[in-house]
Amino acid sequence: MLEVAGIHTYYGLSHVLFDVSLNVLKGEIVCLLGRNGAGKSTIIKSIMGLTPPRQGKVTYKGQDITGMSPYLVARKGIGFVPDDRRVFADLTVGENLEISERKTLDAGAWTKDRVYEFFPPLFHIDSRKAGLLSGGEQQMLTIGRALITNPEFLLLDEPTEGLAPLVVKMLKQRIRELRDHGLTVLLAEQNQRIALELSDRGYIIDNGVIRFQGSIETLRKNEEIRKKYLLV
Repeated sequence: MLEVAGIHTYYGLSHVLFDVSLNVLKGEIVCLLGRNGAGKSTIIKSIMGLTPPRQGKVTYKGQDITGMSPYLVARKGIGFVPDDRRVFADLTVGENLEISERKTLDAGAWTKDRVYEFFPPLFHIDSRKAGLLSGGEQQMLTIGRALITNPEFLLLDEPTEGLAPLVVKMLKQRIRELRDHGLTVLLAEQNQRIALELSDRGYIIDNGVIRFQGSIETLRKNEEIRKKYLLV
């Protein structure tokens, strides 16, 4: 469904990603693991068109989307949950969802009501400004805002970072439910335990280079790789 082939991405003159390749099959959750600053978020942003790669290719459902504007990538069916949430602070929860909705005639389409069924706490704070929400509430809103664009593929960048354990547990269950409902997910995550519990396959990135790729079972057994590239 998604293929990243040999991309090189820069921030100004700084070379950040080096010949990165990965793929995600339909219906999978694939995790992208690495320490802070390893390049996880840059891969996500390169796919989304926020930091277009200077070399290499990003293909989604057989179509080249390399360097495409983010709003066009979203229209192709890719939802994006950024690591810094970026809610519209002066708008209410309901308004954040309403302005993001991409309507579709599909029977099970995501609507505001369906988002509230998926994240019941949001229903009770529909009229509250997003800038006044807790971190967990903002994260639920950010995921809901991505879902209401009715994507087939979801990019999740550090969804559990800085959240309370109870919220992390709830989000883990919700992400698993999304996969069960047919959504494909690329998950960039520093929380190794959560990522391994959720994912079908994994990649490890360090200093902008993919150092490991394989099944979660293989990764669990490879303690040397995990110690070398994931432990702080």
